[in-house]
Amino acid sequence: MADEPKSLAGGYGEGTVGTVLSVGDVAREAEAMARAVPREEILSLAKGEPSVVIEGLHAGYGAMEILHGIDLAVGKGQSLCLVGPNGAGKSTILHSIFGFTKILSGRILASGRDVTKLTPSEKLRDAGIAYILQDNSVFPDMTVEENLLMGGYLLADNAKAHEAAERVFAHYDRLATRRRERAGVLSGGERRLLEISRALIMEPQVLLVDEPSIGLEPRMIDMVFDILRELQQQQGKTILMVEQNARRGLDFADIGYVLVAGRVALAGEGATLLENPDVGRLFLGG
Repeated sequence: MADEPKSLAGGYGEGTVGTVLSVGDVAREAEAMARAVPREEILSLAKGEPSVVIEGLHAGYGAMEILHGIDLAVGKGQSLCLVGPNGAGKSTILHSIFGFTKILSGRILASGRDVTKLTPSEKLRDAGIAYILQDNSVFPDMTVEENLLMGGYLLADNAKAHEAAERVFAHYDRLATRRRERAGVLSGGERRLLEISRALIMEPQVLLVDEPSIGLEPRMIDMVFDILRELQQQQGKTILMVEQNARRGLDFADIGYVLVAGRVALAGEGATLLENPDVGRLFLGG
């Protein structure tokens, strides 16, 4: 049988040739270091009033179960980053919170309210949870302004959407100067800014952010993380993130979880996980 193709820790971090591991190696070694994380430890990392809590969640797609008893907790105004090998279930957690998966058992709470069975539209409109998709979710043939207004499609009053769009333009000159232009001509960083801004039109308190740095050059990655940091620190948004660049995600986040095979294998403060030698070797490139 041919050798398994090699990659830098499954695409994580900024490794060198000295840290090359196959995708399979990463998954096997991550599973070997996994342990059952006590629920008390999960809850202790969420400081202050809980914003999002997941209790014993089993979920997946169709007949396939991806998440096997996930517990999660993040406080209001905190940030949490999910890292782990490919196929570990990271994005499935975000999908489950927003209502894109089949929930088999367990529950999801937002500000103490059980939102497990709400539809995505109800999550956005009634529970203040917004989902920011991976790259390329803008409407390229619509203008920047029209894209923003699409973020308010659930608002009964169109004037509120226009007011929210004007607040965005007042805050982000990059978008204001291009409001009449087609979104398809924006740079990758500008499109990401537009995607984030569109999610803010409904004034959510929780942002689910899937791969914010994907496809961006380094200076644009810096801009995106600066925007997310401002939303958290100045506007009090709670942020749950999946980030392939584990070093950048854990450096940003208050809390980090390592997922392996649909379970939480490690949990800790982001800074603590950055110093964990196993996490560093498997996901940070050394």
